[in-house]
Amino acid sequence: MDGTPKNEGKTMPTRRAMLAGAAAFAAAPALAGWVPLDSKDPGHHAGHGGTMSGQAAKASTDGSSAAAAGSPRTDAGHMANHAGHAGFAGGSVPPDRAGIDPTAILHDFDRGKTSTLPDGRTLREWDIVAVDMDFEIAPGVTFPGWSYNGRIPGPTLWAQEGDALRIHFTNAGAHPHTIHFHGIHRAEMDGTPGIGAGSIAPGQSFTYEFDATPFGTHLYHCHQSPLAPHIAKGLYGGFIIEPKEGRPKADNEMVMVMNGYNTDGGDDNEFYSVNGLPFHFMDFPVQVRQNELVRIHLINVLEYDPINSFHVHGNFFHYYPTGTMLTPSEYTDTISQVQGQRGIVELRFPYPGKYMFHAHKTEFAELGWMGFFEVSAS
Repeated sequence: MDGTPKNEGKTMPTRRAMLAGAAAFAAAPALAGWVPLDSKDPGHHAGHGGTMSGQAAKASTDGSSAAAAGSPRTDAGHMANHAGHAGFAGGSVPPDRAGIDPTAILHDFDRGKTSTLPDGRTLREWDIVAVDMDFEIAPGVTFPGWSYNGRIPGPTLWAQEGDALRIHFTNAGAHPHTIHFHGIHRAEMDGTPGIGAGSIAPGQSFTYEFDATPFGTHLYHCHQSPLAPHIAKGLYGGFIIEPKEGRPKADNEMVMVMNGYNTDGGDDNEFYSVNGLPFHFMDFPVQVRQNELVRIHLINVLEYDPINSFHVHGNFFHYYPTGTMLTPSEYTDTISQVQGQRGIVELRFPYPGKYMFHAHKTEFAELGWMGFFEVSAS
């Protein structure tokens, strides 16, 4: 009941093993020592000392993964190469196999079921269910997750400042859980054990009710003790409150939730990602158009590491911390966020092409937190 991941009889990847594989690539000149994958030698899956599982080996030999057989690897490890950068042999896990689709999550703003109250205000309602699920986060690596509505991260809830909100929560998992929303509300609605409804036991339900305030880019997560594993196992999501007067219309608005995966039960992470799947946006670049206004709600829910960051290549962006102001605080190409921090990134790409984005900490990037914007000509 302590929420610590249990890996019964299974050797899971460790951070040291993952980094050793990445370092092997960094140390090798050009492509020296690299050999193509084939059906006779499927290579190693991420972080394991042995060969791929049957499922992962199949993905790298029958073309069902994002990168077909023939992707390079080294004899020294499990990390493969995406256009000169560390990655997984055979590419990232295809979304339909992983159970998570980071590209779909980018634009999936859930506005809830709406109705009008007697005072004329809009009421928004959502049903959120905590459920235990396994997710294949890397080739051959299954993560025993706890999720909201069967996905990591959970649904991105969208409301307008001043709306009345009702979140009907049901705990269908095996452990007590809560939902704690960042924002302003009564103590009884805070999702804190021992206050109001407190912990919601397995099989029980509770409705959180409060008004949408203040406007900004926020988040929600489980606040059950022990807190770190309850968050790290997947119980979190974005919570966006639009200003009552609105913002300038963006041509392409999206949410990026930065997270990590602790797969060995220790006190650190072995994988890092945006919207749930390591290296996904290397294989499936984020599609934008030249000169369009791109708005990113950037949210850091990374546990076990005290700080995360976001860097974009070949461009600068305006940054709005927490999204609670209508004017940016800085114009930069790199920002840092501690656990629970978030903000809005706004930028335009003046030139077509592929531009990398990633955590500006090499360790995080080499373990999954990197991707591309692919900019098409307007």
